Amino acid sequence: MFNDHSSVAETSLAVAIDAMSDLGITDLIIDMRYNGGGYLDIASELAYMVANPTLTSGETFEELVFNSKHTSTNPVTGEALTPTPFHSSTQFSNVSTPLPNLSLNRVYIITGPGTCSASESVINGLRGVDVQVYIIGSTTCGKPYGFYPTDNCGTTYFTIQFRGENDAGFGDYADGFSPANTTANAGTLVPGCSVADDFTHELGDPSERRIAAALAFRASNNQVCPAASGFTDPRLSKASSFQNAPDRHLWVSKPAARMNRILRSGS
Repeated sequence: MFNDHSSVAETSLAVAIDAMSDLGITDLIIDMRYNGGGYLDIASELAYMVANPTLTSGETFEELVFNSKHTSTNPVTGEALTPTPFHSSTQFSNVSTPLPNLSLNRVYIITGPGTCSASESVINGLRGVDVQVYIIGSTTCGKPYGFYPTDNCGTTYFTIQFRGENDAGFGDYADGFSPANTTANAGTLVPGCSVADDFTHELGDPSERRIAAALAFRASNNQVCPAASGFTDPRLSKASSFQNAPDRHLWVSKPAARMNRILRSGS
């Protein structure tokens, strides 16, 4: 389970992946149902550590795309636009060290409406280099866009200025990523199963509804899902859907900085 793409998560994340590599695992479930985002570089590191390096080597994890007037230079920073690669070494430690790697060709990701921004970048980035991504849960929040805050007379404006695209040039998932059997209000469909959240089992319990569905889906050679039950926001009323959303009445609010894609200075 991974809840924040924070800089302090870098070491623990690498240690966990290294331990799984030592065990020789052949499949991985990443639970990001409550991961609202964070540093794009951490998302890139996670994607690198999961994927077969023959798929990620020399490829783009995510590229910032502004409008047609700004194709080579960031209009805010004035710097040349440089795609974020799949980082194969640490980006936040004093000494850059190589990251472990599971060399997987597929991954199972547990999602929900709280799966946002940098977490969605992991899904999109891996799909862009043909890693098989299966999502179990419900539609993600739909945040492919980014912005630089602009202060004006005591008010700070956050206007959409760019979107993130994967190596295949795709970044149009404003309605989120949805499991393929989602029955209504679906976003970009991804193979997997629509499964409601489960507040009756501990997280990590193989009997927890979404983990159990992921394990059963894998056992069926990625063919069989339970009846669709995952909640999906009405896409046209995102801002007002929090009050009535059955998946959200037990949510813990996060600061805005933990619900966005964050670029380091110079990115």
